[in-house]
Amino acid sequence: MKYVDEFRDATLARGLAHAIAAEARSRRDYHLMEFCGGHTHAISRHGIQDLLPPNIRLIHGPGCPVCVLPIGRIDSAIALALALDHGVILCTYGDVLRVPAAERMSLLKAKAAGADVRMIYSSLDALRIAQENPDREVVFFAIGFETTTPPTAAVIRQAKAMGVKNFTVFCNHVLTPAAIRKILDSTAPEGGVGGAEGARLDGIIGPSHVSTVIGSRPYEFVAEEYQRPVVIAGFEPLDVMQSILMLIRQINAGRAEVENEFTRAVNRDGNPKAQSVMAEVLETRPAFEWRGLGTIPHSALRINAAYGDFDTERRFSIPYRAVADHKGCECGAILRGVKEPRDCRLFDTVCTPENPMGSCMVSSEGACAAHYTYGRYRDYRDIGPTRKAVND
Repeated sequence: MKYVDEFRDATLARGLAHAIAAEARSRRDYHLMEFCGGHTHAISRHGIQDLLPPNIRLIHGPGCPVCVLPIGRIDSAIALALALDHGVILCTYGDVLRVPAAERMSLLKAKAAGADVRMIYSSLDALRIAQENPDREVVFFAIGFETTTPPTAAVIRQAKAMGVKNFTVFCNHVLTPAAIRKILDSTAPEGGVGGAEGARLDGIIGPSHVSTVIGSRPYEFVAEEYQRPVVIAGFEPLDVMQSILMLIRQINAGRAEVENEFTRAVNRDGNPKAQSVMAEVLETRPAFEWRGLGTIPHSALRINAAYGDFDTERRFSIPYRAVADHKGCECGAILRGVKEPRDCRLFDTVCTPENPMGSCMVSSEGACAAHYTYGRYRDYRDIGPTRKAVND
């Protein structure tokens, strides 16, 4: 496939590593947050942190939709699935099924308890199930950033055009720029080391798949209002390394601009057709709760009145209450960039991908799952030869 092997070339990676080391000033530290979980996965998988000077720190952000979904929304879905009088078939993506909710319940455990919960691969699968089961209510538990929002809007529009009456969507789509603003509002002051709310942040590695939909324009407030540079990067290792180099150069020059490394897929205005279908079907919520970040104004979407017949929250009375994370789980702090997975005492003890205590260990894009899978948390004394081989 084009644009894969070209961005995993070891010779080019060594060249970029040398360029980054040459550009990084030894008398200062660089704190760069990769917002998207896809970048976290790439950084852990390819050992990118190992190729950087020690004064460049990559901070994991909240960029995994499964990770930032609050427990209360999962609880609402479980309650709906278990309500026998509704006779609901609840459809959602695989990772959502395993997210721990209140009292260690999950949608997967609700399925084991008798709820009709089904894993799907696309929103169209849920609509098909509704057509095949006209005597049952089918609920699609929709989740994701702007990347997966257009398919949700499109399937709602299709259901209306087809006259499907037993299909609704429990909408949990959230908006990236609002979360970035929240993070920047809670970051440590210039020269600080971070506190309970946020970490020090010098620049942002911007999400790529999200940006193919919304473009680079929505991040310009970061440079204008917060004087922080943003570089939108692809998910391949050389994409990430090139974006780090671009951020280092901006920081050294005292610039704060939005630059686009992922020019092969992203432009300033994004995808107008995708934006159009989103605007037709969905509207912004006044506020929405995020795990680890709290309630953020205008940070999520809901189904508008014109398509209200397909809104699960309008058709059913769904209970909701905010639920705190497990007391020992540091998922919230990890999502804010204040802590790393290895700072959590549950990590790699009681909390593993097979037995996740928090959402960061569920999704493959979650910081804890990425660290666990690729062993980046282990003491280098145990894997010293591996690191030496990488650096050589």
